[in-house]
Amino acid sequence: MDTKWKVRWKHETMTTKHDGVYRLKEGGFLIRALLVHPLTGKRKEVKKVLLDCVSADNAAAHLLDEKKKVRVGLVVAAPSKTRFADFAISVNEEKIANRKIKSAKSRDNKKTLLAHLIDGVTGESGARVDGLGDYYIETLPTERIEQWRREVQALIMADDYSPTTCNTWLRELRTICREAKRRFKLAAPATEGISMFDTSEVETFTPEDPNSLGENAEKVSEFLATMKELYPQHFAMTFLGFIMGLRPSMLRPVRRKGSESDVDFDKGMIWFRRSHTRGNEVMRMTKNGLRYGVGLPPEAMAVIRWHIDTQLTTDEQKESDLLFATEEGGFRAPCVLNKPFAVVSKAIGLPFVLTQKAMRRTFTDLTARAKVENAVRNSIGGWKSDAVPDGIYRTVFATDQRAAVAKVIDIMGARESRGQECAPACAPTSKECAPKEKAG
Repeated sequence: MDTKWKVRWKHETMTTKHDGVYRLKEGGFLIRALLVHPLTGKRKEVKKVLLDCVSADNAAAHLLDEKKKVRVGLVVAAPSKTRFADFAISVNEEKIANRKIKSAKSRDNKKTLLAHLIDGVTGESGARVDGLGDYYIETLPTERIEQWRREVQALIMADDYSPTTCNTWLRELRTICREAKRRFKLAAPATEGISMFDTSEVETFTPEDPNSLGENAEKVSEFLATMKELYPQHFAMTFLGFIMGLRPSMLRPVRRKGSESDVDFDKGMIWFRRSHTRGNEVMRMTKNGLRYGVGLPPEAMAVIRWHIDTQLTTDEQKESDLLFATEEGGFRAPCVLNKPFAVVSKAIGLPFVLTQKAMRRTFTDLTARAKVENAVRNSIGGWKSDAVPDGIYRTVFATDQRAAVAKVIDIMGARESRGQECAPACAPTSKECAPKEKAG
């Protein structure tokens, strides 16, 4: 035992007969130890100054208590070796390799989601959620998940994130923990008993902001006419989106020519076999895993022909196989319709701003008013046939689809006269009168 005073941790100390216990020159004791945390495998320092402690034995007892606190949760089992971060990333990589995650957008979203779980996230209010990345997945305690949930709830209460978003995080965490239970033969997943966040007060669409024009069908024709006037390069995509309830990701990769053309003017058909999310990457199927065709009436095919003849003006657009190519000949960006929809919504005096999802929602509302069969509606919009009871038993032909789309156009007030094969009243006839914005 050293009987000389020595500066340690900014204090003048002298060793005692107990390891980790030091007498302080100013009185009292300092205790210190380095331990390996049983749940993270990282070294954790225990250090305290005990000014009121009267003996080295008492200080040693206090140090022992502190060590026990750190060791709480230690299980009698083989040492864990897999950190949550490594395990979560490996599970995600396997899903990508197995094509369970296909699109570039899904991969990017999952990367951000995992970063929240692994590294944690701090909201604008300053509320903090600590990450789980350093914990061993085999010994991750439910108590730690409960703490994580309390921290996430603080983000919700501070209006930093919506409970819907946070439930997405929790669902991913549940998936990871269930996979850990399966692989490591654990008694139960760490998320067992952890409830989802309450979303009962979340209003996605309200009567004041329905993100649909289904209740006021004549506004669809006005919306399309104004889109033609202000943004003719986006008119055809918007028109097809409304009359078929399509996602923009299904329209962007449609090809008008080439060996894989999706537009057949002779048969009056358009095919949807791909989905585009970001960059130049395209999935060889739609979001629902379908590849299907839709029969269109003559007025809808006339809009497609008008777009090809008048809106593909650059050499790159003319050379491109894409129906809705940018001026450089590539894919339009996912956000390309955001500004046009906002401007047109304001221009026609809507009390709310339509988003791109309004095309799908409006189509659903209009087909209901037109009394289109669910099976036919689903075959046009790309919903799987078993989404409705009769979808399994009924075959939908192109003639059914063509008649259904014609009904939707009628309700919109877009047909000039019944039985006359002409372009809709809202279809553009010239683009010289409207400003053109870069399509990409």
